[in-house]
Amino acid sequence: MLFRPIIYIGVLLSAACTCRSTGPDLRTGDLLFQCGTGAMTEAIVDATGRDETLDFTHVGIALHGDRCDSVLEATTDGGVRIIALAAFLDRAARIGGKSATVAMRLRDTTGVAASVARARKALGLPYDYSFRPDNGRYYCSELVYDHYLRPDGRHCFTARPMNFRAPDGTLPRYWAELFERLGEPVPEGVLGTNPNDMSREAGLYEVHRWF
Repeated sequence: MLFRPIIYIGVLLSAACTCRSTGPDLRTGDLLFQCGTGAMTEAIVDATGRDETLDFTHVGIALHGDRCDSVLEATTDGGVRIIALAAFLDRAARIGGKSATVAMRLRDTTGVAASVARARKALGLPYDYSFRPDNGRYYCSELVYDHYLRPDGRHCFTARPMNFRAPDGTLPRYWAELFERLGEPVPEGVLGTNPNDMSREAGLYEVHRWF
């Protein structure tokens, strides 16, 4: 009679351990910059890429847990959501067969916990295909920009005039078709953010890369 409960307890402990965090010592609020794949990724690289560096096309917010690490992100797949870190890493492009993802941390972490708490309140909001501010929707770096604030209310990151054009001045087909479907003008020059520029801000430093 005593043997069966012991087996069940052992199975439960084993299942819990399979989700335990391994690898880098991530902290809640670290930013995970990622090189992605797909048509939108190619259009983002055309507009924001730098030939001499990695071309980051996505960013998520690390959530460190006792057993599982996860990521808060805004994606075309489901708007603002939380997914397992493993799933986030698997979705990236590969460099040497490994996930093209880099973890970065703010040099001044004052207020990061409050920033993450604010960002969590956006869960369930739709993806911002319009790339415009203050419309109740979020694209990936906009989620970070809007909620990462210093204690005095200033933004931790910089908004700059957005560019959707390739280096030769042409508008990639992806953007042309997207904004035609939306019935909106391309928000060229509107203040916004992108993962590439955000990753290069002086207030961040690299803590881990998976490749």
